[in-house]
Amino acid sequence: MFTGIIEEVGAVSRRSGAEMAILAEVVLEGLALGDSVAVDGVCLTVAAITEKGFVVQVSPESFSRTTLGGLHVGHAVNLERAMQPTTRFGGHFVLGHVDGVGRIEEIRDQGEFSLWRFRAPDEVARYLVPKGSVAIDGISLTVVEPVRDSFTVAIIPTTIKKTKLAGKTAGDRVNMEADILGKHIYHYINREDRGVTVDFLQKHGFA
Repeated sequence: MFTGIIEEVGAVSRRSGAEMAILAEVVLEGLALGDSVAVDGVCLTVAAITEKGFVVQVSPESFSRTTLGGLHVGHAVNLERAMQPTTRFGGHFVLGHVDGVGRIEEIRDQGEFSLWRFRAPDEVARYLVPKGSVAIDGISLTVVEPVRDSFTVAIIPTTIKKTKLAGKTAGDRVNMEADILGKHIYHYINREDRGVTVDFLQKHGFA
């Protein structure tokens, strides 16, 4: 499990079949074989540790269902080690299980800050709520305004500086993970055996 607070931006140094080598510095501290590392928001297992980074093995499903399949040598990646119970929990619960791939629709400057609009697949959009959480390429962000299959987030300069968002432009694909708490609640109230659904609550003015 992760917090969505990116520790550093690494880079792909090698790709060979299922293996991907990542250049890193910060996340190497205390890293051990078998540990989990979120690479652009995808939970991967450390298969080897090198002098200047680490190696992960990526399944065909992860390559096809995330943006990892489009990474090549030199591409930047957001990195975060799995959370520990003794550390500050500054973001939200991020599992590293990407729900879908979306796109950046618009980036609009607002003084020192910027407002980003994303287009989300239904696997993500259905769970979005105002002031709720969403992970974009592993970054914990707060939803400002969800409208059908799109939503906006306000991003502070520090987040731009410390993640790979600085190199992103409109049209780029990104990994998206909806808030796990929202997913559990959504599926619980929509179970067929419960008799109460989101549609029922909306119809009667309760949602």
